[in-house]
Amino acid sequence: MMASEQMPRKDWYSILGADPSENVSDLRQKYQKLVLKYHPDKQSTDVPAGTVEECLQKFIEVDQAWKVLGNEETKTQYDLQRREDDLRNMGPVDAQVYLEEMSWNEDDHSFSLSCRCGGKYCVSKDEAEQVNLISCDTCSLIVELLHS
Repeated sequence: MMASEQMPRKDWYSILGADPSENVSDLRQKYQKLVLKYHPDKQSTDVPAGTVEECLQKFIEVDQAWKVLGNEETKTQYDLQRREDDLRNMGPVDAQVYLEEMSWNEDDHSFSLSCRCGGKYCVSKDEAEQVNLISCDTCSLIVELLHS
């Protein structure tokens, strides 16, 4: 596990005042608005030094948030990690399964496994390489996906 995974993560969406369902264009608008608001060159010279420092820190955070959320690949990775963190907080893992134990669905290019409640654990081929936890689509049970 990387050191960054052990530390509490910043919520890049809240830093931009955005919702995870917003598209990159909406995120860009929020980013641009905040960058203009907190940019060091836009600050008045007669404000206290502490305020200038706060604006600079906010500007840096907004820029970091955009570096993650403004790129489809890093945004997808971040969203998957957020989802996995949420699942970890939901409760214990019900079972551990290998990808090979799951059924392949050619129609939507995903793997699935029946849950004891009658629901399914589903993961796309792309996500299967990146996620470790999968939630049932019906109940609150979670399985851990083991990578061989």
